[in-house]
Amino acid sequence: MKLRKPLSLALCVATVFLGLGPAWAGDRLLGTWGVSQIEGAGGGGLTPWATITGTGSADQSGGSAYTTSVRTRGGHELRATGAAVGVRNRLELSLSRWSLKLSEQVLPGKSLEMSTVGAKWRLTGDAVYDQDLWWPQISVGAQYKQADDTSLLQALGAGASSDVDVYLSATKVWLGALAGRHVLANLTARSTRANQFGLLGFGGPGQAGRSLVLEGSLAVMPRDDLALGLEFRQRPNNLTASGFEEQSARDVFLAWFASRHLSLTAAWVDLGNIATLPRQRGWYVSGQAAF
Repeated sequence: MKLRKPLSLALCVATVFLGLGPAWAGDRLLGTWGVSQIEGAGGGGLTPWATITGTGSADQSGGSAYTTSVRTRGGHELRATGAAVGVRNRLELSLSRWSLKLSEQVLPGKSLEMSTVGAKWRLTGDAVYDQDLWWPQISVGAQYKQADDTSLLQALGAGASSDVDVYLSATKVWLGALAGRHVLANLTARSTRANQFGLLGFGGPGQAGRSLVLEGSLAVMPRDDLALGLEFRQRPNNLTASGFEEQSARDVFLAWFASRHLSLTAAWVDLGNIATLPRQRGWYVSGQAAF
């Protein structure tokens, strides 16, 4: 099945699951649900957090929708849109659609497309309200990814056009820990075979198995409505035999929570090598609506 309309599907999912909650969202501390991760999950821009998307607390439901745009100095243009729903601060379901327009230096007029479907389950802890406990909030998640251009992927030697990433995230917020400012830390371990996040398929020549990679976020809130931080994300290197070497991605971001329902994120991002072009860096802009 081709997942070509993730936003429409997300609205259907949200309609069903929001009916499970006895109240609308809105009780969580501003900004502590994060923004929308580029694959649709709640968290930072590059990596999912253990937090559940939306502004709802344990007896509420909520959700989010986002759009993200990245343009690198080499001319690649990535656009991602998606939506997610959080149920009772326990379950999160998400969907996204990616389109990477390749640089004129690589394949003029060519775009790579990918769809994702994700789920996240909070196992234990509360990142914000367990201030008297040392352990973090911990969640387990999975992201099913499906790249569209199977003929190109086969030519590159990718082992498959679809696969599932599985991850475990731990997130902790320390209220007023840095000169009265809130501090957040997140660490995610991901099992994946994805090439270029999945846009170039999964696995490759001589590397059919899964890789365990690490991702992380560290942020401070200089004001109640601002979060300043940095992220990193390791990636497997499955297509070196085809000339597509990968590197870790990183960013420095500033997220502004204009209200409980709207946030804007700007970041400088370094995506490493993308489709034979090295040092692909640029600006990342994302807008999110949450409820």
